[in-house]
Amino acid sequence: MKTAIPGALVALVLGLATPAGAHHSGAMFDSAATLSLTGTVRQFQWANPHCFIQLVVKNDKGVDEEWSLEMTAPVHLQRLGWRKSSLKPGDRITVTIHPLRNGGTGGNVAEVIGADGKPVGKPA
Repeated sequence: MKTAIPGALVALVLGLATPAGAHHSGAMFDSAATLSLTGTVRQFQWANPHCFIQLVVKNDKGVDEEWSLEMTAPVHLQRLGWRKSSLKPGDRITVTIHPLRNGGTGGNVAEVIGADGKPVGKPA
C-alpha cells in the first residue's frame, strides 16, 4: 500500500503538468503549401505568446488587403536574430508563409526578406 501512494502522486503531478505545456494546433495552416506576399508593414506586434506582422498587400484587383501573419514567441525569434525593432510601419517586405487552410488573409511566417533583398532574422 505504501508504494501505491507515491505512484499515484507521480501520476497526479504528471497529469496536472501536461496542460501547462499544451499549445494550440497549427492545423489551421497548410504546412505543405507556401505563398509569397509583398507588401507594407502596418504593424509588427512583438508580444507573447506569438508575434504578428500586419501586412498590407494589394490583391489581384489592386485593392489593399491586410494580412495577419503569425510568428513564434519573442524569445524564439530573438534566438533567430529578430528584435522588437526588426520591422517598422512602412517597411516594404516580402514574406513567405504557410497560408490558412480556409483561404483567409493570414498565415504562418516561414521567411521575411527586407526591401534590400536580405533576410530579416533567420527562417523559423
